[in-house]
Amino acid sequence: MAAIPSGGSLVATHDYYRREYGLAPAPCGPARRGAAQADPAPPAGRLGSASGNSACGGRRLRAGKAAPQRPGEGRPPTAAAGPLVGPALLREVRARLHGHRAAVAGATMNLQVTGLGLDKMKLDSPQSFLDQEEAEEAEEQQLLAPAAWRTYMERRAALREFLTAELSPQLLKRHHARMELLRKCSYYIEILPKHLALGDQNPLVLPSTMFQLIDPWKFQRMKKVGTAQTKIQLLLLGDLLEQLDRGRAELDALLESPDPRPFVAGWGLVEQRLADLSAVVDSFLALMVPGRLHIKHRLVSDVGATKIPHIRLMLSTKMPVVFDRKESVAHQDWVSLRWFVTIQPAAPEQFELRFKLLDPRTQQECTQCGIIPVAACTFDIHNLLPNRSYKFTVKRAESYTLVYEPWRDSLTLHTRPGPPEGRAPSRLGKPGLPLPTLSER
Repeated sequence: MAAIPSGGSLVATHDYYRREYGLAPAPCGPARRGAAQADPAPPAGRLGSASGNSACGGRRLRAGKAAPQRPGEGRPPTAAAGPLVGPALLREVRARLHGHRAAVAGATMNLQVTGLGLDKMKLDSPQSFLDQEEAEEAEEQQLLAPAAWRTYMERRAALREFLTAELSPQLLKRHHARMELLRKCSYYIEILPKHLALGDQNPLVLPSTMFQLIDPWKFQRMKKVGTAQTKIQLLLLGDLLEQLDRGRAELDALLESPDPRPFVAGWGLVEQRLADLSAVVDSFLALMVPGRLHIKHRLVSDVGATKIPHIRLMLSTKMPVVFDRKESVAHQDWVSLRWFVTIQPAAPEQFELRFKLLDPRTQQECTQCGIIPVAACTFDIHNLLPNRSYKFTVKRAESYTLVYEPWRDSLTLHTRPGPPEGRAPSRLGKPGLPLPTLSER
């Protein structure tokens, strides 16, 4: 904007504002003189009306010499001087200035930078060019006092340490893997004496002997109790694991939130949540190991004069039986199956192998199924149909102490196609060509 003249007459200043803001020019010549005659004479101390800065006076000064400078001209008006413009003109100028400023402010606030996620952000702000996380941290630091800021940072560090030590993604992944393994395990009742002195050679305290003394009917009731307890324990483990997952998600959201209030004013609630999650972790780890069964009645009665020691029943687990996918292969009319247990038991175990033809087409093909007891970890089944799919399952054989076995591994194999012309496989169970041909290795 051009500078406002510091000196000059009222008419010159009046013409300057009109030119600057696009108003109608002031009248010249007789119209101005007529207006001057209508107005009262200016009071003493004001500038005269004939000035070289006016619109009309300027045209007169071009042909002649410069007008002599009167006393007081060319200097800013003193405090005693009156207003340079009329009230109506001042109000109009102020209104135009106010509208111009509002338009500029609205254009600045509505400026948007598209494609970068910086909508409604002023470009002249220095934080618009900072990293988002650094900008948020700077804003938080400006909102907090230095002491509160240190407390805020210390508590954030403590929360990160808890997540790393107790609820890290690696630990949660390991817990999920152990939970899946427990769902596939076999559960048994184990009989142990309640108190056993060191060096006690009493044969009555051996488990094999105690089974002969336990009431079979009462023991069957305890097996049902063991089944129910195992199911409840697995359900509790699943629920606790879901609580740990939700707690991890909540704490992650708390760390990512820019709000510092939970770490300053609401830290007590956060500490309580951390204590609850720590207790959940302890309960989960404790339930990973099967506990003892609670006995309401004695399972062993007194036998004559012999004193029978008190016994306790414990739930024990055995690792699942899993097919070896690499070693189990199918041939044209037979398959070779192998399976394993992660932790090999001390005593040999009995297994139950089942096979079944998928999608039988005739009544005779429906006989392509069976159950085979196996005392080893490998078995071959012969006399199968070529170019057909069979499903095989394996599990431990039923035992007296088994209480719960919810899962069994299954494997589907497809036999190779046979030659174009050849003898079809004989019917299963026919003398001379039995199915299966038992072949343990």
